[in-house]
This record gives sequence, structure tokens and C-alpha cells, in this order.
Amino acid sequence: MDIFPHFSAHFSNMNKRRILGKSVVILSYILLFLFTNKAIAADGKALYESNCASCHGIWKPATGPALAGLEDRWEGREGLYVWINNWEAALGKFKQADKIVNYSESKMNKFNFKKDELDAIIDHINSVPNPADNKGVPDENGDAGAKKADNSLLYGVLSAILLVIALTLLYVNSNLRRVADDKEGIVSPQPVPFYRNKMYLGIFAIVAFLLTGYNLGKAGMAMGRSKDYQPEQPIYYSHKVHAGLNQINCLYCHTGAQEGKQATIPTVNVCMNCHQNIKEYTGPKMFRADGSEVNGTAEIKKLWEYADYSGKDVWNPATAKSKPIPWVKIHNLPDHVYFNHSQHVKVGEQNCQTCHGEIQEMGEVKQVSDLSMGWCVNCHRETGVNYNVDKKTGKPSGNMYYQQYEKLHHELKNSKKEKITVENIGGTECQKCHY
Repeated sequence: MDIFPHFSAHFSNMNKRRILGKSVVILSYILLFLFTNKAIAADGKALYESNCASCHGIWKPATGPALAGLEDRWEGREGLYVWINNWEAALGKFKQADKIVNYSESKMNKFNFKKDELDAIIDHINSVPNPADNKGVPDENGDAGAKKADNSLLYGVLSAILLVIALTLLYVNSNLRRVADDKEGIVSPQPVPFYRNKMYLGIFAIVAFLLTGYNLGKAGMAMGRSKDYQPEQPIYYSHKVHAGLNQINCLYCHTGAQEGKQATIPTVNVCMNCHQNIKEYTGPKMFRADGSEVNGTAEIKKLWEYADYSGKDVWNPATAKSKPIPWVKIHNLPDHVYFNHSQHVKVGEQNCQTCHGEIQEMGEVKQVSDLSMGWCVNCHRETGVNYNVDKKTGKPSGNMYYQQYEKLHHELKNSKKEKITVENIGGTECQKCHY
């Protein structure tokens, strides 16, 4: 018989609250250490890769200048904040802005980053070491020893250590409470082992359910995408050698990129225009993704086999029994998606690097962007439309098709809008990309 029912009920409720409080703390630590470190570490890198990497290398110039040491050139971050978000506003105020405004014919996009996002991007740029200082096995582009920083294991170990510390402190706290209760004559119930505690089991079940659902959802959304896909091709073709070292224009091989829907893959005839004369490879060493060295001359001979060329006589495409090279397609879009290269390259004035990354630095080509709907829509939301009017002649100097949008033009002219984006002209409508 319980002679103090209210007293017992009070402490029973009190113990339940303690257990609930411990459970919430444990759950918070689990979620915190599983997600927070990774999110913080990836923030600057993700922002850089999705917004900057298409035009800028960190240690190598591309469409824009290399970004390493940018704080020294700008004498701090204040000018950088202005330049990145609205380069026109930085002109006349910062010497570096006036110095690099004409670095390339393609002007820099305008952004709307918050200060902490800009700091994260700059911190990431400052954290990337110079590949020239590293030694080791060449990476997939043939750069000797370029190290790829992957701190996932370190974050996992630190998270596990902190979780153990948190659980240990909770255990010590529980024992101290029990000792204090014993001194005061309060009878404490024997603790239930965690593997039999229904509340703990319920919390772990909820966490497992949420993590499983999150990973399944993420995997489902990524299904069919091929980011980082890098198949082995029938012939090792290095864009780094052709487009980078030898400065061959992309349109020489991909003739449809500027005028057609597809960029097109060059025929054997296009390759043989050069390689019936260039019979040996004498350039810098090339390496596959696994680090093995490529014999460039042997790869040229593979081309000759497809072209039906002996390497001695003059190659005649009319009489040669050439066969198409079975290149493995890398960039694939779903059948219901409409994409037109000329609309983006010629009308939108986009560089190849916007979608394909620093293609001029790649050995074996891989898919850099995930080409998801969200990735495309974000680009449409940020990319400005050029339909300017020449101030002297009054005639359009940009894309004349968009001159029909008089309302948008006047809003831009009267400074009611800072810029007109692709989204403003219907770039996020479903029918623009989907049949």
C-alpha cells in the first residue's frame, strides 16, 4: 500500500520528465553531429561549384581570372562583396574592378549572395591548395598528384567522439542525481536499460525512419542523373590537349553547338583532317582516371583503324571504308526534356563551361553538373537577358526578339528593375523545357 500516493506520482512524473529530457538531448546530439558539420563544411564549396566554377578556376584562369589570392588583389573583402553581387556598382570605386572589367568579352553574372554566403565562398577558395605543390598519383585530368580533400571520415570520427562524450556526461549526470536523491532519502526507481526502454527505442525508430526516408528521397530524386559519370571511351580523347593546349575552337568539332539543337559529335573525317598529318603524339604526358599513363600515338592509331587508314598513303574519305567511332554518350537528358544548344550558346551567350565545367582542363570527360530541373531553373533565375538599346542610334544591340517586352524594358530603363532574368521572360515555365 502506498501511503504517499501524491508524493510517488510526483516523483514518477519527475523521472519521466528526466528520461524525456535525456532522450531529447541525445536525439539533438545525433542529428546535430550527423548533419551540421557536413553542411557547414560543404556550404562554401557547394556555392562555389554551382555559381563560380563554370567561369573561374581557383588556380587556373578560364573564362574569368583565377581566384587564388583574390583578397590580396582586392585589398580585403568589402570590394569583393560589391563586385560579386553587382560588378557595375564596383566600377569607379575599386581599382581592381576597373582593372579586370574587360578581362573577357563575357561579362560576369550578377548575384544576390548574403554576406555569410560570400564569406563561405571566399573561405573555400582560400582553403584550396595549389595543385602544383602536391606530389603523387595523377588525377583523372593528368595533373600530377592533385589531391582531393575529403574530410567525411574525419567529421564522422569527431561526431562519434562527441556523441560518446555527450552520452557519458548524461550517464554521469544520472548517477549524480541518484546519489543526491539517496542522501535526501528519496527512493529512485531502478533505471531501465536503454535497449529495453520504450521511449529510447521509439526515438531511435523515428530517427531511423527519418534518415531512411531522407536517403531514399534523395536517391529517388537523383535517379537517372549521371553527375561525375566518366565512362571509358573507345579512343582516349583529351580535351585538355585539344581545346586547352592546342586551343582548338569547340565549334570546329561540335559544329551544331551554336546553330543547332544538338552540339553534334565530330565524324571520323573531322578527326582525320588533322591526324592524317599528325601521326605521333609529342605533347605532355596524359593519364587516365586510374593513374595509368596513356600512349598518345597508340590512340591515334586506333583512330586510323576506324578511318581505314594505313598511316602511309594519303587518306581519301571517298574510298576509305571508315566506320563511325562508338563514343559513349555522357550528358543525357530525359526524353520529355527539350534542350536547344543554339538557344543557350548563341542567344543566351553562355560558355561551354557553364554546363560542362572546365572542359579545356579535362582528360577523359566527365559530367560536372547534375543537369537536374532545379539546377537549370536556378540558372534561369540568375542569368540576365541582353536586349539593350544602343544609346546613340536608339537601335537594339542585343537580342531583338525580346524587344517585344516593352514593359520590362521600360522598367529596366527607369531603374525599377536591376536586371531582367530568364525567369521574367518565361524561362521557368514548364513548357519551355518539357514537351
